[in-house]
Amino acid sequence: MNNYRTHLCNQLSDNDKGCIVRLCGWVHRKRDHGNLLFIDLRDNYGVAQCVIESNSDIFPKIESLSPESVISVEGKVVERSEETINDSIETGRFEVSITSFQVLSKSNELPIQVFGSHEYPEDSRLKYRYLDLRRERMHKNIILRSEIISSIRRSMEEIGFREFQTPILTASSPEGARDFLVPSRIHPGKFYALPQAPQIFKQLIMISGFDKYFQIAPCFRDEDPRADRSPGEFYQLDIEMSFVTQENIFSTMEPIVSKVFSEYSAFKISVGSFPIIPFSEAMLKYGSDKPDLRIPIEIADVTDAFKGSDFKIFAKQIESGAVVRAIPAPNAASQPRSFFDKMNEWARKEEGAAGLGYIIFSDEAIGPIAKNLSEERVNDIFNKAKLKKGDAVFFSCSKEKSSAHLAGLARLKIAEILNLVQKNTFEFCWIVDFPMYELDEKTKKMDFGHNPFSMPKGGFESLKNLNPLDIVSLQYDLVCNGAELASGAIRNHDPEIMKEVFKVCGYEIHEVEKRFGGLYNALHYGAPPHGGIAFGLERMIMLIANEPNLREVMLFPMNQRAEDLMMSAPAEVDVSHLKELSIKTDIKSD
Repeated sequence: MNNYRTHLCNQLSDNDKGCIVRLCGWVHRKRDHGNLLFIDLRDNYGVAQCVIESNSDIFPKIESLSPESVISVEGKVVERSEETINDSIETGRFEVSITSFQVLSKSNELPIQVFGSHEYPEDSRLKYRYLDLRRERMHKNIILRSEIISSIRRSMEEIGFREFQTPILTASSPEGARDFLVPSRIHPGKFYALPQAPQIFKQLIMISGFDKYFQIAPCFRDEDPRADRSPGEFYQLDIEMSFVTQENIFSTMEPIVSKVFSEYSAFKISVGSFPIIPFSEAMLKYGSDKPDLRIPIEIADVTDAFKGSDFKIFAKQIESGAVVRAIPAPNAASQPRSFFDKMNEWARKEEGAAGLGYIIFSDEAIGPIAKNLSEERVNDIFNKAKLKKGDAVFFSCSKEKSSAHLAGLARLKIAEILNLVQKNTFEFCWIVDFPMYELDEKTKKMDFGHNPFSMPKGGFESLKNLNPLDIVSLQYDLVCNGAELASGAIRNHDPEIMKEVFKVCGYEIHEVEKRFGGLYNALHYGAPPHGGIAFGLERMIMLIANEPNLREVMLFPMNQRAEDLMMSAPAEVDVSHLKELSIKTDIKSD
């Protein structure tokens, strides 16, 4: 028998009526009804109502208990009267009539309240995270996180995957973000790096002859924080498979994703395979490689309708290489003028654009742009943008990349204002055929567009015969409701192709061998075709929990300045420790 408790706070039932029980937990709430004092006692599992009469010898001591003190109570289980039943808690038909109690730990005055729905500044919540985590919403989120990870593990093991752990101390790698470096005491002047992802190691696992790997992997990246990205560290569901194509990865992971989202959320999920959208198509139709398919708006290219037209503002820009994107606004012809002014002001003030021209299609085409276009050109826009009578359309005109970006943001803004985003649903899609390379605007040098260890589509032939900017890779992202949920690729398993891939970005073979010698050498000893994917667990759980911020589904996150306010990290260390590590600091004051 447990010395502290006979029951959990959610376990009182008909079988316990008249029995003496012992419960332990936190004083969640006290309610004084004159001759009766009610205490809601909370533990990890639920809440139980306890009651004591004012004529009891121990009443004064119980009455003086501070909220969130930890106590043990003993008493008889009695059934509540009909009018006091509380159906919102599992034990709502019963209460414990207290005969004795013990204070196990007294609480000081609370800096943030646990009971109730008070809102507190994020820094206060993070500094006193142990109190914040006692609050119902946060407690449920963390339990949900645990259940989701357990469900994923079961699902992966059921289809033949094995979980392996990869090293935490490793070498620096160009994953696209800054590394966290760890100085070596034994090797002065040298540093380990915390892994941005287990990328190289999971490829080596495949080369080692293991067929299906997964890991709930910690990852470390020195990135600036934002709502959907945690500074410092995060966890991902990391996966790799041998002898697979891109389609094999999709068909393996779609059921896992659908299961966990349907199991832990009441939102609707589309039936069938997830749509597959090439990167170039996504950028054209949605202005983003993370399209939110809950929005029934598709962007169209209408450059030809303005080329050589009397609408000189656009026509002159097109001569200089600009493109024009049309963003439909369904049924917006009935909107007041303020709607169109608001969109134009948003583009200028918030996005730094020249503005958003528009045409309204009511009984006729209305607006300054329509007046400067022939009927044929207006009809061309109407058809290309797939408009109908009663719609309006906005225009973004600039270089292709910036035009797509503004059009994508305008699509989201229009959907927000017109309330077009489908509610309570998850819409997934695969984005494929990412550019293998991109041109660095500052240095004018070629750089990797995504993961440098991916296989270029077409292999050697593409590398030899195509302009690098025209080469696409066997890389893919899984997107849900406008958020990147996962990223992966079919890997390059041929050392000669790997050599050529890095050569395009100016890496000589000795640099490849120096920086990626472990993987490069391993590829020479029989590497299977392989590929994988990594899911951001916090982002996945954030979507399922319907939370706006990753920090709401993490136990002890950092704040927006990458600080742990509870543990006072990062912090200065003793000079003797720095000397041990052969480190000198040179910090310039502002």
